[in-house]
Amino acid sequence: QNPDDAADALTRIPSSYESAVMARRILAHTKLAELSTVFPAGAHSASGSDLSGMPIGLMDYVADCEDEGNPTILAITIATSFKNVRAGSNISLSMHWVPPFPPANRISLLSSLKQKIFGGDQQIMDGPDTVPYSAANLPRFSLMGYLEKIPVDPITSLKLAGCFVKKHPDSKYWLPGSPVHESEWVRFVVTSVYWIGGFGDRAYIGWIPLDEWQKVTRDEYEAIKLPGEERGWKEWSVDSWFDGSDL
Repeated sequence: QNPDDAADALTRIPSSYESAVMARRILAHTKLAELSTVFPAGAHSASGSDLSGMPIGLMDYVADCEDEGNPTILAITIATSFKNVRAGSNISLSMHWVPPFPPANRISLLSSLKQKIFGGDQQIMDGPDTVPYSAANLPRFSLMGYLEKIPVDPITSLKLAGCFVKKHPDSKYWLPGSPVHESEWVRFVVTSVYWIGGFGDRAYIGWIPLDEWQKVTRDEYEAIKLPGEERGWKEWSVDSWFDGSDL
């Protein structure tokens, strides 16, 4: 292979469709999302503060149980996100990729910058690293859309429960019909997709056309690997700004 071709392959920014494939893989392999809604007029906090029009983002369980890219959610009736939607709020759903393995070679951005600019002992910043990778360099996306109740019969209900509980074993305690919580199956019907693949010099950032999001197949997203799905991966590091190294 021509060295120039290899260099071009490393620096080529993925297309919106390639980004859609990555996003659909994230949806298929990620368990948690943030649901963002807005409090209705007249809403107040426990202390009496006016919450009218105030946005709130809350974590919720999601699963990829259908083929069109519409996330499946087990909506608990009393949960704030779903109360806001019933009161007329728009809703968005955000996900980010969390690699299961840390990179093989990691240089802390803060400690590297501190040492290069100020010098000194980096031991001051030592401690458990709860994010052992450059999160800013990894993909994330937001879905805009609306919630739609999924019509269920006994067979559909079993399929949804099987798919959801496989990803979230503890959710078996609040499935529809449980005495623990009143809940129902809903799908997040996607109408728009905004994608940030990482740093803009090497990743696509922008809107993904809805038709591209919807036409991605399982075979396509199962044929790729995201950063950190396998051990020994390399991540961008701040040293590459100074010495041209990839490590």
